[in-house]
Amino acid sequence: MIRQPIIAVMGHVDHGKTTLLDKIRNTAVAAKEAGGITQHIGASEVPIEAIDSICGPLLRAANIKITIPGLLFIDTPGHEAFTNLRIRGGSIADIAILIVDITKGFEPQTVEALEILKEYKTPFVVAANKIDLLTGWHNSGSKSLVEALKQQNDYMQGELDTKVYELIGKLSEYDFNSELYSRVRDFQKELAIVPLSAKTGEGIAELLMVVTGLAQRYLESKLKIEITGPGRGSILEKNEIKGLGITIDVILYDGTLHLNDSIAFAVPGGVGTARIKALLKPKSFHKGSDSASNYNYVDFVGAASGVKISGNGLDDAIPGSPVVQVTNENYANEIKSEMGDVFSTDRTGVILKADTIGSIDAISKLLKALKFNISKKEIGKVTRRDIMDAFTMNADDPKGVAILAFNVGIEDDALEYSETSGVKIIRSDIIYKLIDEYSAFVEQRQKSSTEKMESRITFPGAVEILPNSCFRASHPAIFGINVVAGRIKPGYRMITSAGVMLGKIKGIQNEKEPAEIAKKGDRMAISIEGPTFGRQINEGDILYTYIGEEDYKLLTKEFAHLINDEEKALLKKIHEIKLER
Repeated sequence: MIRQPIIAVMGHVDHGKTTLLDKIRNTAVAAKEAGGITQHIGASEVPIEAIDSICGPLLRAANIKITIPGLLFIDTPGHEAFTNLRIRGGSIADIAILIVDITKGFEPQTVEALEILKEYKTPFVVAANKIDLLTGWHNSGSKSLVEALKQQNDYMQGELDTKVYELIGKLSEYDFNSELYSRVRDFQKELAIVPLSAKTGEGIAELLMVVTGLAQRYLESKLKIEITGPGRGSILEKNEIKGLGITIDVILYDGTLHLNDSIAFAVPGGVGTARIKALLKPKSFHKGSDSASNYNYVDFVGAASGVKISGNGLDDAIPGSPVVQVTNENYANEIKSEMGDVFSTDRTGVILKADTIGSIDAISKLLKALKFNISKKEIGKVTRRDIMDAFTMNADDPKGVAILAFNVGIEDDALEYSETSGVKIIRSDIIYKLIDEYSAFVEQRQKSSTEKMESRITFPGAVEILPNSCFRASHPAIFGINVVAGRIKPGYRMITSAGVMLGKIKGIQNEKEPAEIAKKGDRMAISIEGPTFGRQINEGDILYTYIGEEDYKLLTKEFAHLINDEEKALLKKIHEIKLER
C-alpha cells in the first residue's frame, strides 16, 4: 500500500508559513464536491480528490497520473516541528516546502532551514511567497499562477522573473541548483521554485502539482508501507489533557497502531514503554479548551497520520523521540538505534539544554558545522548543576563557560548562581538567534583571551645592536637596536646567540619617547639591566627574546595563530639555542 507523503513547511518568521498552510486547508475545504479535508493530530490530510479538483488539469497536462492517496501536511510549521520528525540519518518528512518572502529574499532562518534540509537530505520545493505584494500585481482570483500571469502586464511578468533569478542566484551560493518550476528539466538535480501568494491563493495549484509530482516520481518506493505491520512514528509534542492525563502527539509514518498495543519510546537515560489506553482524533478544526470531549476515540490508526495517544507511563516520554510498537524483545535496541548519537558529547565545550530530541539534534549539527564542541546535552530546564558544570569549563575551555537554552526555562537558583559565577546563559526560541549569540560570545571570549595571553606571553623577537649607539655601558646598559624579526617589549628577558641570559628589557625609547613595543623594522634604543656593553654584548651582536617552556608550548599549539611564519621559524631557532645551551 502507498501512503500519503508527509509534507513539512519551513521558512523565516513572517514569510507566510502559517498563512500557506491555512490557504491549502481552506482551498481543499472549498473543493467540497471533491471530498473534504481530514484533520489529524498535528497534521492535515488533503485527499487526492481535493488535489485533483485544485490542480488536476495541470497534472494531466504534465502527464502525471495520481497514485498517492493524498498529501499529509504537518500543521505546526517551523524547524522545531521538522526536526522532531527525525529518523536515523534523515527525516520522516518526505518533502519540505521552504517558503521565502519574494519581496525580502533570504533571511537568517531561511539559511538555517537550508542547512537543516541539507543535513537531513530532505527533498524540498521553494515557495516564493507574497507575489501579491509586488508593485502593480493584479489579483486574478485564480488558484493557478499560469492563469494569474495572463492578467499581468509585461512589466510585472519581467519583475517576477527578476525576483526568481535573484532567488536562483542566492540558492547557488549554498550549492543548490534551482530554476522556475516550469523550466526544471530534472527535478532530482534542480530545486523547483514556485511563485505564489499564500494570501490570494495564486500559485497554490502549481505548488500542489509540483509536490504531488515529486512524491510520485521519486518517492514511491519510500511511500510503500505494510499496512498491517508494526507502527512506527515520532513524537511531535507531549501535553496534559483534561480527562486524559499525559498524552503524546505522534506522527505515524509506517504500519498500524491499535488500542491496547504496547509502544516504546525514549525517556531520560533510556527507553520507556506504555500500553495504549486511547487513540484519539480531533473532532474539528476548532481549537478551544483542550479536553477529552474535543476528540473522537478510534480503535486503530494507519500510516501516514497524526494521532494523540493516551496511556500509563507516558510521563517521561521525550518529544522528538521515535515511537515503535512493541512486538518482540528487540524494541529497546530499535529505539537506541534510531536515537543514534544525538546525545553524544565532547570532553569539553558548551552545555546545551533544549525542549526536544529534534531540537538537540538540529542544534548539535549546526554547532558541529561551526566546529563548536558540546560537553553536555539534556532535555529540560537549566539547573544549578548545569551552571556548576559550565563553570568548571574555565580551566579547560573558555568557550564552554556558557549554556544554550532553547525553548526551555531557567530555575531561579540557577539564574542567581549564573550571575555570581560568570556563566553566560544564552536563551532563545529561535535556533539561528541562539547560534548567532553563542558565536558572538565565543568571539568576545577569544578576543579577551587573546588580549590576556598577548600581555602575558613572551613572543619571539630578534634585535641587532647598532654600531656607535651605546649611550650607557651598564646599570643599565642603554644602546640602539634594529628589530630584525618578531617583536620585543619591556619586561622581556634577552639572551645571546649562544644562549647566555642577559637580563630584562627595562624600557624602550623611540626618539626619547617611551614605547610599549618594537616590531620588525623598528630602530630604537633599549635599556637592559645586567650586561655590560663591551663585555657580554657588542656592536653587531644579535640578541633574542628568551621563550620559556610554557610559552613555547602555547605558541606552538593553542596560540600558534598569533604569530606568522617568520616568527614561527624564529621561535624554533630560539628553542634550538636553548637546547644547545
